Amino acid sequence: MREYLLVLFCTAAVTYLLTGPVRKFAIAAGAMPPVRARDVHREPTPRLGGIAMFGGLCAGILVASQLDNLSKVFSQGTDIRALLSGAGIMWLLGVLDDKWGVDALVKLGGQMIAAGVMVWQGVTVITLPVPGVGAVAVSPTQGMVISVTMVVVMVNAVNFIDGLDGLAGGMVCIAAMAFFLYSYRLWYGYTITDAAPAVLFSVLLIGMCLGFLVHNVHPARIFMGDSGSMMLGLMLAVAAISITGRVDPDLITSETGSQTATVHALVPIYIPLLLPLTVIALPLADLLLAVVRRTWAGQSPFAADKRHLHHRLLQVGHSHSRAVLIMYFWAALIAFGTVAFSVTNTGRTVALTLAGLCLVGLVVLLTPRFRPRAPRAVQAFVPPRYRRRNPGRAVARVAEGDAPAAAASTEPMAELSAKDKELLGGLGPKGGSSAAGGRGHGSGRGR
Repeated sequence: MREYLLVLFCTAAVTYLLTGPVRKFAIAAGAMPPVRARDVHREPTPRLGGIAMFGGLCAGILVASQLDNLSKVFSQGTDIRALLSGAGIMWLLGVLDDKWGVDALVKLGGQMIAAGVMVWQGVTVITLPVPGVGAVAVSPTQGMVISVTMVVVMVNAVNFIDGLDGLAGGMVCIAAMAFFLYSYRLWYGYTITDAAPAVLFSVLLIGMCLGFLVHNVHPARIFMGDSGSMMLGLMLAVAAISITGRVDPDLITSETGSQTATVHALVPIYIPLLLPLTVIALPLADLLLAVVRRTWAGQSPFAADKRHLHHRLLQVGHSHSRAVLIMYFWAALIAFGTVAFSVTNTGRTVALTLAGLCLVGLVVLLTPRFRPRAPRAVQAFVPPRYRRRNPGRAVARVAEGDAPAAAASTEPMAELSAKDKELLGGLGPKGGSSAAGGRGHGSGRGR
């Protein structure tokens, strides 16, 4: 575990340190398109954040290759080389799209090429575990189709949710954490070495997302762009493919002692690709709804609009930060709920816990205008909208005729800076009377 933590820290640190220079480069290169009608940000923001993330990925892989235990992943298979090849192609395609724009069909073709390169290097589905049947072998053609389809679906699902500050990076980070827990349990708990690449990929994903989120939370200073979102989707797909079809159920049966316990332990992997799909359940649902919605309206499935799930949260009254946190909550609930169900011996406790959390999530979702007030002890550490108002600062009412004047003179002055107050004090009553006189003369002439 210490080696994984070291890789995570190095990946996050390099990504964080590179994001600042990449932001300046993106501004100088003109990778800062104007605000579109479907965007929710108000000012042009540089893209190309995927460059920093790719640098963090390379640094994490370099560190992992020098560690004793993790270096075995490099010598026992070709998953790392396949990941770098596919991620490099996807990253280059995204950089071109962030700077000059790439047609949707050309982008789709590039995604399929990146997936095909990884399949050619060995990252492909070999078998599909089926409940009651066992491992069912698939032909090379079938494995290629399944693998390429999974990569394309995940890449576009992550790309679709990249619409709010910190949304895509945070949701991929949550998905990677859930996948790390599951794959690490298979590797460490059941000594299945074939799960080791998925553990490393998950750690790299977590580090890349954490290092970039510092710059990408609302208000974002830089966007990851397609160069980042498509690369994250590809890495999530590679982590799923590298573990699907490579885990022998008989190995777990020898540890658990019964076929029933084995089936329960392999719930996410006995149903093909269940866990990878649950960790991106919300992005995948958004992708499917967008395709159906646009096709039904006679538009292209790749046509952009402002009707994604995060856009609807803003429309019903949620703030930007709250909409992102709501998406985080539901993504974590689905992903970690699936992992918890595969770990516990009974699903009743997990089901009751998930039901209670769902109720809490629904209450928050249906009360968009509710603003909780933080306790006074922590008000200095929370945003201003969550602080309690100080009744001592309220302006006391005087005579009925003087109340409007007192409110008008006291409250604005409280918001002014020291230089503004000094400037207004220098004007004095003379300036105020002359201004009033000027307005009076002007109004008289108008009549």
